[in-house]
Amino acid sequence: MKNHWTSKISFSLLAAALSLCAFIGIALSISDNQIHRFDDVLISWIQGMESPGMTRWMQFFTWIGSGRQVVIITILAMLVLYLYLGHRRELLFLASVLVGSTLLNALLKVAFGRARPTIHRIIEISGYSFPSGHSMASFSLYGGLAFLIWKHIPSFTGRVFMMVASAAFILTIGMSRIYLGVHYPSDVVGGYFISGCWLFTCIWFYRRYLQRLSGLQTSSLV
Repeated sequence: MKNHWTSKISFSLLAAALSLCAFIGIALSISDNQIHRFDDVLISWIQGMESPGMTRWMQFFTWIGSGRQVVIITILAMLVLYLYLGHRRELLFLASVLVGSTLLNALLKVAFGRARPTIHRIIEISGYSFPSGHSMASFSLYGGLAFLIWKHIPSFTGRVFMMVASAAFILTIGMSRIYLGVHYPSDVVGGYFISGCWLFTCIWFYRRYLQRLSGLQTSSLV
């Protein structure tokens, strides 16, 4: 019975559900205009660090998190997975995570139609604000890579370093959007949560696929 429930309700599925609930909570708060205090406090803190050096740093991370760079990094990562590790299923997983996240972001932006901040913009950009596309892309890319690479890192220290590096990229890219004045903090956090929902859902399906494949291979050997 325990194994049955474990197979039905895994950690990844639970994480996906919790992420979705958090996203819905943020979306409802935006609709009711109840999240402005959270946005104002974080905007004031992050933009309060403004300096020429910090601006260049934030522009660099926004550039890394932009569409073209995400595509390039994804292609390079897929080449490494294929050429050095000989993995093909991982390529399909990573591509599904990134493509799905991009399409989901486009649909949600149109559905919510939230205007971007207009106060103290350092760069100019068009389009809707919620959820942040940079935040969703960075979470999907670096979260997906961390999931795939985890089992190939033998040491605990190496795994911790990988997780810290992934988290640093994700958080800094999101922070750069707030610093540059093109997103509210709730756009960024909402992007993290809905992207997390999508990523964990993909992980659940991917693991189920591997389990079924392993079962079929075992059956063929009997």
